[in-house]
Amino acid sequence: MIITSDIAKSNLVNFSNKDTKLSRDVKNGKLIKIVNGLYETDSNTSPYLLAGSIYGPSYISFEYALSFYGFIPEKVTIVTSATFNKKKKKIFNTSFGTYTYRDVPQTAYPEEIILKEENGYSYQIASKEKAICDKLYTLKPIKNLDNLKKLLFDDLRIDKDIFESLDTEKIEKLSSLYHSTNVSLLAKYMRKFNNE
Repeated sequence: MIITSDIAKSNLVNFSNKDTKLSRDVKNGKLIKIVNGLYETDSNTSPYLLAGSIYGPSYISFEYALSFYGFIPEKVTIVTSATFNKKKKKIFNTSFGTYTYRDVPQTAYPEEIILKEENGYSYQIASKEKAICDKLYTLKPIKNLDNLKKLLFDDLRIDKDIFESLDTEKIEKLSSLYHSTNVSLLAKYMRKFNNE
């Protein structure tokens, strides 16, 4: 369970020096420090369940979400999340792993986020369509559909069967929110792909 230092201290009513007791609980492994002011009580908690509490508002996306959905063959260990209006990329190295956060456009941010619950934790993750749009948004602009195809299936090694399961209408809707050449090309490619 995730707890803040304030909650942890409020549970220490019988201790005069709550900071010392808190430090002792961390040292003894009763609490695991995630970042300043945030602790976890279970060392076996899956890292992605903590991402939204470390820095936010945010939702899991980019490489981690693509791996989560089976789009890419690699197992991604860094939990990658999307934010908005934060201006710069943030990285947190914790005992649970490394977490990175980077902006997507504010207009695109609230769309296609799925709220999931697992073992008493709730977390937010991009839909399949949103995860691929977020990833393409972060890459250098490409020029045409041939380059997009190469990027998707050669460079990113996107699974073609899973790619075919993407919802074209969702991609179309999202493409207008990013103002990104790559995401616009994806929508164009999906239209072409579905008409073949």
